[in-house]
Amino acid sequence: MRILYDSKDPQFKTPFGTLTPGQDCTMTIHIPSTVRSTRVQLELLHQDHAPYRPYDLEFRMKKGPYDLFQVTFSLPETGLYFYFFRIHNREGSFRLYKQGDDTNMEAGDLWQLSCVPADFTTPDWARGATIYQVFPDRFRASGHPDLSGKLEPYVLHKHWHEEVHWQPTPEGIVLNNDFYGGNFRGITEKLPYLSELGVSLLYLNPISKSFSSHRYDTGNYKTPDPMLGTEADFAALCRAAHDRGIRVILDGVYSHTGSNSLYFNKEGAFPGKGAYQSQSSPYYSWYTFHQWPDCYNSWWGFDTLPTVNKLDPEFVKYIITDEDSVIAHWIRLGADGFRLDVADELPDEFLRLLRKRLKELKPDALLLGEVWEDASNKVAYGCRRRYFVDGELDSVMNYPFRTAILNFVRGRDSGHGLRDTVMTIAENYPPQVLLCNMNLLGTHDTPRILTALVDDFEGPREEQAGRRLSRNQLDVARERLLMASFLQYTLPGSPSIYYGDEALMEGHKDPFNRRPFPWGHEDWELQNHYKRLGRLRRDNPALRLGDIRFFQAGDRHLGFTRSHGGETLRIYCNRSGDPWEIPAGLLVFGYNLQTVAPDWLTLGPRGFCVVKEG
Repeated sequence: MRILYDSKDPQFKTPFGTLTPGQDCTMTIHIPSTVRSTRVQLELLHQDHAPYRPYDLEFRMKKGPYDLFQVTFSLPETGLYFYFFRIHNREGSFRLYKQGDDTNMEAGDLWQLSCVPADFTTPDWARGATIYQVFPDRFRASGHPDLSGKLEPYVLHKHWHEEVHWQPTPEGIVLNNDFYGGNFRGITEKLPYLSELGVSLLYLNPISKSFSSHRYDTGNYKTPDPMLGTEADFAALCRAAHDRGIRVILDGVYSHTGSNSLYFNKEGAFPGKGAYQSQSSPYYSWYTFHQWPDCYNSWWGFDTLPTVNKLDPEFVKYIITDEDSVIAHWIRLGADGFRLDVADELPDEFLRLLRKRLKELKPDALLLGEVWEDASNKVAYGCRRRYFVDGELDSVMNYPFRTAILNFVRGRDSGHGLRDTVMTIAENYPPQVLLCNMNLLGTHDTPRILTALVDDFEGPREEQAGRRLSRNQLDVARERLLMASFLQYTLPGSPSIYYGDEALMEGHKDPFNRRPFPWGHEDWELQNHYKRLGRLRRDNPALRLGDIRFFQAGDRHLGFTRSHGGETLRIYCNRSGDPWEIPAGLLVFGYNLQTVAPDWLTLGPRGFCVVKEG
């Protein structure tokens, strides 16, 4: 017999998940009587694995062939902890470690326990929101763009459906300077469409004046790119979105600027002196020069993206603390928060300062971080991050869920892996963060989800450019996307649509995942599927706010409940090739149901459904 302990099961640990300072936590371990335990200890370690303190467990009772030992304790301060059990008997002692089949790679074979601030809250409106991500140049154009002040050189496509430019220059440089003219007014005109999808949060990739079409090479933080429109156009977009119950967040790019910018001014395109031009520039201290002006720190070696010293006092004032700082500027124009690009590269102190000022400006603003791994125990650049134990971020991009969903619908996982990933994230993240997580299937940094569901090709750009899914691949991918999106909308967090995924767009990585939206060529059936999912979440608070428990995970079957406010929904996914009979209830949502009877439902192959209990 094995020793029994499962930190995700309330018979072994309560409460589930994270703690707050002073909150009681009870752990119970079931040890076979044949071990003849004489003493059982819980040993806690600080996040750097340094010893914190041991706790003795008391013998509580015998239960069949097991001896039950229990301890109740609390933690006095916030922090990330790890733990294991030490079991003593007459022969000596041994350690009990986690068997380990979750995403917590940093913790190894130790259990994890986070203690987060008691006053750490996230915006109510963001919990369970439905997100729509827009790459501004490629979503919708309205009217003729104002090209005055646009950084040169650039290319404006003559036709909306032309292929993106991907060819490098003769020098081998990819300029990313082709534009389609998507703008604020175009997004505003499509707000009714977003409302039909059930969208409640609009996330815009960078909008500041920049040279490139992706605009991560910021030229002027406080000025919108003229091709997108004016500050008045942006403010009008925010007002129109708010009238429809849609919030708007922007991409905060504070790890680096563009070399072609007001601050660096390598090309001399801006007035005044940038750091590249003069060591007496007011922006010189923002950057690190090894040999001025041509040798400087840059983001991942791209000399067009000089990195900034995030804790430089002048940079902090400009971005955060000044009366008309960058974040204050956009919040006052109507923005509702920020998604932080490469949050791992922003120091904890910078994040704390930014969040504090943001909440002063707008208490219910959202701060979302780009993190690709489990953010609760992330180590970046040799530093253990404190995103949650210091209450720095309201939410993060949930790439672990994306990987788990892809593996399940592609047949690489029978269901165990998805369950373990979901429950590990649910256990490691504060519940108020879990509900705000950006549950994505695709973004501007990944292949289109339709392509990712059937094609792992990562060849050179010239081969990606002409690569399209075959008719058979398209049919398979579309079927898989129906289930993938269903899981995305029924798991805890905020489902996020990358513009055009609902219109059956395909493409490999940048720039082929950034083609213009195919207006007039959409897949109406798929769009209607997403609209139904949007209504499903709108009408069922348990999907937006509820907890999660799995009752089936394996043999290509998934079953879990979402419960909130006395309502429980049962969610089923059948990825097998055979029908699956399940208990009946009030059918809320279904796909590929073969039988609907008073006492049971038959879920066909690749089918899924939501049933309400009671």
